[in-house]
Amino acid sequence: MRNFSLSIDNCGFLRYTEYEIILTFYKGGIYMNDIKAVIGTNSWGGKVYGKLLRGSSVEDSVIREAMNEAEKLGLKMYDLARDYGLGKAQKMIGEFGTDNILLSAKFTPTGRYKRNCVRKSFEKDLSDFRRDYVDIYWLHLPVDIENHLAEMSELNKEGKIRNIGVSNFDLEECRLAKKVLEANGIPLYGVQNHYSIIAREWEKNGLVDWCRENNISFWAWAVLEEGLLTDPRVKGKKTVMKLIMDRQKKKMRDLYRVLIAVAKHHNITVPQVAEAFCINKGIVPICGCRKPKQVRELAEAADIRLSEREM
Repeated sequence: MRNFSLSIDNCGFLRYTEYEIILTFYKGGIYMNDIKAVIGTNSWGGKVYGKLLRGSSVEDSVIREAMNEAEKLGLKMYDLARDYGLGKAQKMIGEFGTDNILLSAKFTPTGRYKRNCVRKSFEKDLSDFRRDYVDIYWLHLPVDIENHLAEMSELNKEGKIRNIGVSNFDLEECRLAKKVLEANGIPLYGVQNHYSIIAREWEKNGLVDWCRENNISFWAWAVLEEGLLTDPRVKGKKTVMKLIMDRQKKKMRDLYRVLIAVAKHHNITVPQVAEAFCINKGIVPICGCRKPKQVRELAEAADIRLSEREM
């Protein structure tokens, strides 16, 4: 007979535990383990950043419209960090309202561990968000892993952090993080690392398979490689980033031919192919969305099924 238990956690969540599998309910019937795509916020808010790197800035009202569109389409998870949007993204989302969304935030170590460093940083995050908990909190770098995770575990037990993840960790560091958290009776929810069609080292070195085997979610950042995995036929404003990417794109003509052919077959865009590639791998893409159109495309990508040949 298989062992299982049902319990209510400190946050009022119903948890079903079977061996090491933990499914956490969210109001509105959302399972944390069922998240297919995440809205990134790194390009929110900073007009200088937007114009320099993206070619244009986006008004706050447009980002608010994008959030409204995301709610209609069931995209509830937002990924944030203190420095995103040159420090403005977290404050923006707090102003817009966080009642009906899921929040993913990060603690980024700036040096060796100091007692209460996580708690102090976390309290500033909550002040930005204007709420008293986050759905996922990530240790952003593998620095003093045991001490930082121990402090995050305390916040979890207080009901302030509902899930704990690690970011930019290699396989051995992930194994250590899992061991540290389980010693405190907490599962490792996820790993958030760089991954895309052209950056797949975490598959080659076994980390993605390890996550699958241990029911740990794998999130991918830089899925579009800062615009490199977009349609080369679409011309936009010249920016620092585009000038850098144009040199690299010339070396990727064969890949673009494949991406364009797959996009044409499914009647979608090249970025949607890159997003769908991750989703079809069971990997959760984090994609920057500043406009309603980008939100709609990400939601559509979550429902695209690619063939084995296309993968």
